[in-house]
Amino acid sequence: MNGIHDLGGMQGFGPVESETNEPVFHNAWEGRVLALNRAMGYARLWNIDMSRAAIEKMPPDLYLTRSYYAKWLLRLEDLLIERGLIDADELAAGHGRSPGKLLPRKLADLEARGRVGTIECVRGCHVFPDTVAIGAGENPQWLYTLRFAGRELWGESADPSLTVSIEAFEPYLEAI
Repeated sequence: MNGIHDLGGMQGFGPVESETNEPVFHNAWEGRVLALNRAMGYARLWNIDMSRAAIEKMPPDLYLTRSYYAKWLLRLEDLLIERGLIDADELAAGHGRSPGKLLPRKLADLEARGRVGTIECVRGCHVFPDTVAIGAGENPQWLYTLRFAGRELWGESADPSLTVSIEAFEPYLEAI
């Protein structure tokens, strides 16, 4: 290989400088780009090798002038367009111009019931939207952040490093 991404064996680019106490994200948008990439991975419309190849095919002027997560964003945009999930004009406009396209996978309501998760955080007692929505008062309920292993939701073939966190009110939970 001798593409623009293979800088380790090329001369003239200088040393790779590490940043002391480097933050995980330099800007909030970088975290959103990571989340979008992870979320789209759920659709399984491309694999890790296709994802890597989409970055490696970037022209040198883009590859050398973009940050790590900017490359991830450009890659995601290209993959979404290639798979017909968005159009270039929608990307340019910054919003959808046609109805969303259905993804081939989704977790049905019944599939989500009865799954075992771990309480990550207690968020306190909050107004319960289910009762407020029908005019039955605030009815404060405990709110929790729960973490589920991907394999608990999608079976043994799921990525073992995948976890899903949700916030759920106590009436939605069953004790085990």
